[in-house]
Amino acid sequence: MPSDVIDLRDFYQTGLGSVARRMIRRSIRSIWPDLRAMRLLGIGYPTPFISAISAEAERTVALMPASQGVLGWAPYGGNVVVLAEETELPFADYSIDRVLVVHALETSEAAGLFLKEIWRVLAGGGRLLIVAPNRRGIWARLDRTPFGSGRPYTMSQLVHLLREELFTPVGTDTALFVPPSRDRMVLRSAPAWERLGKRWFPTFAGVVLIEAAKQIYAKPTAARPARRRLIYAPAAHGL
Repeated sequence: MPSDVIDLRDFYQTGLGSVARRMIRRSIRSIWPDLRAMRLLGIGYPTPFISAISAEAERTVALMPASQGVLGWAPYGGNVVVLAEETELPFADYSIDRVLVVHALETSEAAGLFLKEIWRVLAGGGRLLIVAPNRRGIWARLDRTPFGSGRPYTMSQLVHLLREELFTPVGTDTALFVPPSRDRMVLRSAPAWERLGKRWFPTFAGVVLIEAAKQIYAKPTAARPARRRLIYAPAAHGL
């Protein structure tokens, strides 16, 4: 089941959550080193990660699924978070350049429809970056962190899922090799764990990251049903 938004917020305020945020941010930045003039959308619980890169983007919006709940986020004085169904994204076709998905795909009850909606809103040449718990990693086996919620994935499973929904995988990375321990000595050694893990044990990362490009050709898709007209209220402020 999805992690509650309060639990997610509280986790990232802990020492272990802070380390997880830094390690994953590094991998996100290595894949997306430059977001200037990009329209960026984060889906799931993306604010711990997009807060470090939103300033350079042309526009940044965070979307939190209705099943998870929502907390406001106002990096520039105005709230930029919306609460919506993951299969009914309230954005126009071809309106987004980059989509970051974190704490969302693994808890989605309709992953295929979710990815179809992302495909719809991505501009031609747009890119999707998914951060998901690694099925082979220790983080997915323990439920004391958000990475133990929902369905974890292997890299090959993500590749297959993306190709099914007309995305072309173009890059991968791994992160979070430090054990999910609150011991201070372990947390201080997190950079060393990352270096060793990426070089020698990439299969056992806590999370896998995969970047995919939107295909604008390939097999014809079935006719889309008429979209419901939904109205969304602004999210409440508070972190």
